[in-house]
Amino acid sequence: MKIAIDVMGGDAAPAAEVAGAVSAARQWGCSAILVGDTEKIQQELAKHQTEGLSLEIQHASEVVGMEDSASDAVRKKKDSSIRVAFDLVKQGRAAAVVSTGNSGATMAAGMAVLRRVKGIDRPAIGTLVPTLEGQTMVLDMGANVECKPINLLQFALMGSIYVEQVLGKPRPKVGLLSNGEEEKKGNDLTRETHQLLKETDLNYVGYVEGGDVYNGSVDVVVCDGFVGNVLLKVSEGLAVAIGTMLKREIESRFLAKIGYLLSRSAFNAFKKKINPAEYGGAPLLGIAGTGIICHGSSDPVAISIAIRQATEFAKIRIEERLAELL
Repeated sequence: MKIAIDVMGGDAAPAAEVAGAVSAARQWGCSAILVGDTEKIQQELAKHQTEGLSLEIQHASEVVGMEDSASDAVRKKKDSSIRVAFDLVKQGRAAAVVSTGNSGATMAAGMAVLRRVKGIDRPAIGTLVPTLEGQTMVLDMGANVECKPINLLQFALMGSIYVEQVLGKPRPKVGLLSNGEEEKKGNDLTRETHQLLKETDLNYVGYVEGGDVYNGSVDVVVCDGFVGNVLLKVSEGLAVAIGTMLKREIESRFLAKIGYLLSRSAFNAFKKKINPAEYGGAPLLGIAGTGIICHGSSDPVAISIAIRQATEFAKIRIEERLAELL
């Protein structure tokens, strides 16, 4: 099973992507097709020991930048690394796509090439976040800023299936993100969605607040892409701020340094748990295939985990399960 990797879109492209692919191939035996500028890819591969690893190169002459609009990227750059990667899946040469590039363009390319699962109006980006009880899937995390109630209903269905099939949680609890747990709270979008979700067979528990995202009380949190993206960026910023504040406090006090040395293993475990790299990428749910979107600043560790994640995700074929239920 080969994974097509768009190696040209990230902040450190193609060095980080190539290093991540090499690591995934060496650690877990993953097979990859590196999509992008052949010469640049070969230059990066030369820096690694690749003998015996299943790595191929597929040339793509164009690159989609972060400044490019999603529609223009799909229509005008048909030989972009993102578009070519999805073409490989359509042709049956690859089972999934991993991209560190423009998330909007990745979404648009996936929809244009592989199409949507029948019955899904808008695919969504789902992200696993660490909680007190394990992990929670939050979606949408930025693909759909303007949503209708039916879109959020479909997000809930896709998230529930993902958690059930990938994380192995039967009947996952689904919550709708709002500004309070009472039914009178929320806005028109959340109130209408709330009524729709109550009529489904999903294990819907009602409104949840921001704090519930991390306490593990629900397995799936549903929101529109505007709210989800803000939640994601705030969470990332908070994690960095907490780490920086702890470091400053430890460095400023002698006894704190001694305490750190005694509890270093606990600090390292905590750092690993909140590190986004440990969760790989965000699955693109609702397209008729498998796509994983990584942060543009992803390092080789995060990319290698995303490749392994894509390999496992593709085996499950959630899009078929979703089509059956719809």
